[in-house]
Amino acid sequence: MNKQLGAFDPDMLYHGNALELMPMISDGVIDLIVTDPPFAIDFKAQRENYNRTGSNVLEGYKEIPPGEYHDFTQRWMAEAARVLAPDGSMYVFSGWNRLRDILEGIDAAGFTTINHLIWKYQFGVFTKKKYVTSHYHILFVVKDPKRYTFNKIDHYPEDVWVINREYWKGKKKTPTKLPSEIVKKMLAYSSNPGDLVFDPFLGSGTVAIVSQREGRHFLGFEVVPEYFAFANECLCTSPESVKRI
Repeated sequence: MNKQLGAFDPDMLYHGNALELMPMISDGVIDLIVTDPPFAIDFKAQRENYNRTGSNVLEGYKEIPPGEYHDFTQRWMAEAARVLAPDGSMYVFSGWNRLRDILEGIDAAGFTTINHLIWKYQFGVFTKKKYVTSHYHILFVVKDPKRYTFNKIDHYPEDVWVINREYWKGKKKTPTKLPSEIVKKMLAYSSNPGDLVFDPFLGSGTVAIVSQREGRHFLGFEVVPEYFAFANECLCTSPESVKRI
């Protein structure tokens, strides 16, 4: 890969705040962004969540205060538009509660929305006076609607994806985890072998792990030290493949 990434090297994970690190990436060098940013909710992650053993769930989930979420989204979206290649694209996960901020950030950054996907999953939570939330929104956006990668791997690619959530059992885990299957599907549709895939909010590191497995280069940022170490451990990289800024 001949691209110069500014302060960074390809196939590396970096510990730090995405809003501080993204301006250090060169213009137009990222082929695809796949990311699940914080949702600005009161997310009590490390104990009773999903009926998991609290001692196994990593502490330190980094949330954005609701009053700051609009500005936070506008800032990282603007940087995403800058670092994406002219034919680049992005998948952004969002819960329903902050979807307006995500959509406004997409428009402000100059992206074109190609699809509003729904990820439907099974979620065993009992509710008494409301419907159980069992889906996430995924915004598929591009810089140039006339020029972007889309490999039609299915004859009729649909905008509702039914993919079960993934959980770890009996070992350390993060509170949330993107299924490998959903990331693999995005890479298949919207990138090619050798492309550079970026996740500014790594979490458990699934985007980097699947990118490596599928023959793509990767770059990832994570602000929480415990999550950063966990993602690196899951990636099974050598110590030289991890840098701190």
